[in-house]
Amino acid sequence: MKPADAKGLTRRDALKIAAGAALSAPALFTRAMAAPAAAAASGPRFFTREELAVLDELTELIIPADSHSPGARAAGVSSFIDGRLAEAYLPVEQDVQQRWRDGLRRVDALCREMNGAAFLAASPAQRVAVLTRMAASEKEKEPTSADDKFWRELKSATVYAYYTSEIGIHQEMEYKGNTLQQEYAGEEAKD
Repeated sequence: MKPADAKGLTRRDALKIAAGAALSAPALFTRAMAAPAAAAASGPRFFTREELAVLDELTELIIPADSHSPGARAAGVSSFIDGRLAEAYLPVEQDVQQRWRDGLRRVDALCREMNGAAFLAASPAQRVAVLTRMAASEKEKEPTSADDKFWRELKSATVYAYYTSEIGIHQEMEYKGNTLQQEYAGEEAKD
């Protein structure tokens, strides 16, 4: 008779499960990497279309396209954030969801207050002015208001999503993977 734990799982069964997981991991990883493109094509999962459009514009203003690499929009940053918030199950995560919805509404309200127009209807210069006002709180170590917390969370999520995307890793950071170097490219240590 084979030794089994309290649930009837033998060592052989555990090895089969582990081997199955190891063999299916590459397929799951490939599928997960394709998810942002699929999510963008199917529409928002958490935000409304208008909220997602505001978020998309905000993230592009934070990491714009330039001559070196595409920006946050091309990297699918807003879709990544939308997907992450759609998967919130715990009560604390639902508070985060509400903070994002409220934050996007406040961005629109701030733009109306400053420019007399909704964020998406504002000119590029007016949108930058809104972001400049939001960023003014960064001098403080700890955010105190809901607006400050949202700004920092927006910026942090944008940077994280961008630099974990294929565009951020390979085009912006020019990461080539683990490659053999013929010689050390850095400075020599001094005694």
